[in-house]
Amino acid sequence: MKHLLDLLAAIALLIWGMHLVRTGVLRVFGANLRTWLARSLGNRFTAALSGIGVTALVQSSTATGLMTASFVGQGLISLPAALAVMRGADIGTALMAVLFSMDLSWLSPLFVFSGVVLYVSWQARTAGRVGRILIGLGLMLLALQQIVLASEPMLASPITPVILEAMNNDLFAEILVGAVLAIVSYSSLAVVLLIAAMADSNVVPLSMALGLVLGANLGNGLAAVLTMARSSAEVRQVTVGNVVFKVLGVVLVAPFVELWARYVHPLVPGTAHSVVLFHLGYNIIIGVGFIGLTQWVARWVARLLPKSAQAQGYQPRHLDPSALATPSLAMTLAVREALYQADVVETMLKGVLDVIRDNDEALAQRLRGMDDEVDALYSAIKYYLTKIPREDLGEKESRRWADIISFTINMEQIGDIIERIVQDVQEKKIAKGVEFSEAGMREITELHQRLINNLRLGMGVFLDGTVRDAQRLLEEKGHFRALERAYAANHLARLADRSTQSMETSSLHIDLLSELRRINSLISATAYPILEQAGALPSIGERAKGHEGGLPPV
Repeated sequence: MKHLLDLLAAIALLIWGMHLVRTGVLRVFGANLRTWLARSLGNRFTAALSGIGVTALVQSSTATGLMTASFVGQGLISLPAALAVMRGADIGTALMAVLFSMDLSWLSPLFVFSGVVLYVSWQARTAGRVGRILIGLGLMLLALQQIVLASEPMLASPITPVILEAMNNDLFAEILVGAVLAIVSYSSLAVVLLIAAMADSNVVPLSMALGLVLGANLGNGLAAVLTMARSSAEVRQVTVGNVVFKVLGVVLVAPFVELWARYVHPLVPGTAHSVVLFHLGYNIIIGVGFIGLTQWVARWVARLLPKSAQAQGYQPRHLDPSALATPSLAMTLAVREALYQADVVETMLKGVLDVIRDNDEALAQRLRGMDDEVDALYSAIKYYLTKIPREDLGEKESRRWADIISFTINMEQIGDIIERIVQDVQEKKIAKGVEFSEAGMREITELHQRLINNLRLGMGVFLDGTVRDAQRLLEEKGHFRALERAYAANHLARLADRSTQSMETSSLHIDLLSELRRINSLISATAYPILEQAGALPSIGERAKGHEGGLPPV
């Protein structure tokens, strides 16, 4: 039992080491890797080469696949190009398996020691993240040694011959077990290295190890399919197309397992090397030999998973899941999505005046429906931000994280207010056939235009964060409030003069002025974090006097 526990611990250490390397590389080089990958997709051969390079760095063809699938989902690359990238990604992970199968045990203590020194000394800097990568590499090499040591005592167990006899010469069972291991561990590289180590220690015979390797490759593709099962059809097309290639590869290579064990293995120095070279050969065959089939497979998968006709605008445009491992990049994408949400709010706000002035019922219904889009975007941004690893955010990034949340909440609340305004106009003005007085309509138009200008200014403050613009936004808040009070007084004066139109629309007019003031306060809340950081906030008394809406300053 102890030996089995030791083996499981060594496997877990190997997977954890790979996780440290993958996340470390993505956090240091993630944005550059994505740019390099995106620029290398001119043809399928350069796409495959970029897949090899990116996967060799991130230690995971699955990570490369998720990145590539997100490009397809955003319409940045075609499906055949993405499938070509995946062919290169599989070769890249196979090359890393060959590298780690060599005797590099002497590097393990050096990598761990150097990595810990860098990480402890400069944790929040690039050097600290490089240290994280070195720690991961050292743990991977250490785990491979421990797997060999833990496997040796298992040979003496009476259970081992029974298990081997049950699977012996059953290639389908071997492929199935290998696939399950890859899905559970979420890493074909870790499983192949484990199989190679166990074969080298004679825990499993060579022919069985080769069958398990085929299954691990197939399981790697299935794991990506399961991960992206809820994504758009465009994204799922990449993962399903990748599995098609892997199945074709298994069907083609499986009959040659015994031939490899009989004729190629004697020429290779060591069983572990034989296993990883078989793994490399399999991926070269489906990578190079099948790259001409990318167009055909892409057409077949596109027919199998047609693009769904989704409601326009209800899906986030910039929130790329593959960028989450690079917090700075993910935050930039969240900012872009928040600005898109603000654009939708601006469209709603512009339409309000047309509904009030022209009694446009059709436009009113469209504006009320757009609030659902604003709410959906808020939920998507919030959920995306919660998936960014907070422990890797510096102080500045943490503040930005909070600013994005506050901004999107305020935009969502503005959308709710606009929907309420439109509903009130429908019920209290359009349905009753009444009109605002000429003076009242002029005042509403003036406040509305100021509100549009302030919203645009608020979007600029959120994007650039300049103190000068933040101060202008707060000044505009004071001007808007003074103007709203003056117009409310004017309305009361018209009531005193017994103006028929003012009397008929009095309740709606007063509520409308109040709602516009609330919207302006929510917009102005964008300025507070900028001014607080710069030490330029108004006094507590002034803030209490002028703050009527939005999230309070953090």
